[in-house]
Amino acid sequence: MRDDVTIPDVPAPRRRSFLTGAAALGVGAALAGCSAGPESTNDTGSGGSGKDRTLTAVIGYGNDGSWDPTQTASAFSMAANNHIYEGLLDTDPITRVPYPALATAVPKDAHATTWRFTLRSGATFHDGRPVTADDVVFVFDRILDPKTQTLAKGFFESWLKEARKVDAHTVELVLKFPFPDGLARLTLAKVMPKHVFSRAGAWDDAIKGLAVGSGPYRQTAHHPKSNTTFEAFAAYNGPRKPAFKRMNWLTIVDAAPRVAKISGTDAGAQIADNIPYANIPRLEQGGMKVAGGAGMNNLFLMFNTRHKPFDDVRVRQALHYAIDTEKMVQVALKGHGRPASSFLNEGNPSYRRARTVYGYDPEKAKALLKAAGVRDLRIEILAVNVSWIVDCLPTIKSSWDAVGVRTTLAPQETTAVFTKMDQKQDYQVVAAASNPNQFGLDADLIMHYNYGPQNLWMRYTRWADDPVAKQLFKDMDRATREPDPARKTAMVQDYIDVVAEQAVLYPVVHNELMTAWDPRKLTGIRAQPYPGINLLRATWA
Repeated sequence: MRDDVTIPDVPAPRRRSFLTGAAALGVGAALAGCSAGPESTNDTGSGGSGKDRTLTAVIGYGNDGSWDPTQTASAFSMAANNHIYEGLLDTDPITRVPYPALATAVPKDAHATTWRFTLRSGATFHDGRPVTADDVVFVFDRILDPKTQTLAKGFFESWLKEARKVDAHTVELVLKFPFPDGLARLTLAKVMPKHVFSRAGAWDDAIKGLAVGSGPYRQTAHHPKSNTTFEAFAAYNGPRKPAFKRMNWLTIVDAAPRVAKISGTDAGAQIADNIPYANIPRLEQGGMKVAGGAGMNNLFLMFNTRHKPFDDVRVRQALHYAIDTEKMVQVALKGHGRPASSFLNEGNPSYRRARTVYGYDPEKAKALLKAAGVRDLRIEILAVNVSWIVDCLPTIKSSWDAVGVRTTLAPQETTAVFTKMDQKQDYQVVAAASNPNQFGLDADLIMHYNYGPQNLWMRYTRWADDPVAKQLFKDMDRATREPDPARKTAMVQDYIDVVAEQAVLYPVVHNELMTAWDPRKLTGIRAQPYPGINLLRATWA
């Protein structure tokens, strides 16, 4: 899961919410009494039989990240929000093709600079209040508000001028220039009830877990670090009908108990994401279906460019060249990945092999370190404790040790890692997981998510004021505005070459994410190449 040039300080939970799996504050007792909040503080969603039984899912990421759809990149809450909220348009979780959600139709002219939307008749929020144009404008006003820094702003402000109400059930989006890619991005602007989230303190409650939408499922209970429950919303009249009367999503970050929850005779869940590669054969032997998808999921290295010697591009490059990425793919990923040959994964429509590719070359690494005047370098890698990342860390350590860089591994909870980033604590190198495919496939979005001039990642790297960075941001802006698709793709590929050369925040490997489910109980499951699950087309077998 990051965006900003000079942004005002905002509360740490808001900043932490930008990151996949990052955690915000736990839900306090006050949340239970919030308007339209979860009805129960102890409901586990268990019970029922036949078609009324509860679907139990296991998510390999924390559920204690922000639930504010304008802020979050938390894998758990983003997946849940796709079941709770709707955009004017939403996108298929695999093809990412937009379809009408709260709106009744996709605009016929994607190149128009004004898109008009009519809201679905009878659409209501989970508290029974109707969805109106005021709610739509309310959300877009928040996203575009220059005084409010949100993650969603980075996806909209460059091309969207305003949202305006035509009448109670009609809105128009006014664009700064033609931007067809914006249609797919409308799923990132989840429509939220103004009467709930305009009250004092409501956005903080959204961070903590308050979720009130118009989608097919409504949240019934939320227990950070444990589980979140849902039930079918009886009044939902949209295109993705709820197939499960109740759902209970468990958060189990540790790999062993996560796998145990869906395997064996005592399996308590029917589906789980983030399946460790080593467990695939055993799960398949037990009758589970295991499938994955290759996408932008990656292990990246992020350098603190204010901490010498990482201000020197030669040092950053050396540390990438030193890593035996083929060994990492075979040993840690069991073949389910590829060494990065661009910031984009090879399956992305805009992919081109980067001008600088970090093949395993320890001698070149040593030469670059020597040229930079670096000797006796000691590095502590601050790493997230996501299971597959932890599996990859020993290869980084052994590779760096082999070129004379004494390396210490410091894996810890994602929350702890990015709390340190938020607090501007000193660090050397961070190793973490990211997957901007949560937001979409277009390269402009992916690159602005990571390297946008108003981007938290750039704040974490302390790199935004570098002359190379400033020129990069200008090149990115020009590419966004380029109307010719082929020319735009070429411009994006050219500036990705700069990103590769600089290696400030750059992927080491791209890998598959695996999902396992019981095909004897569930049908319609499609494994997605980004964290979380989508059950909007699934049903009981």
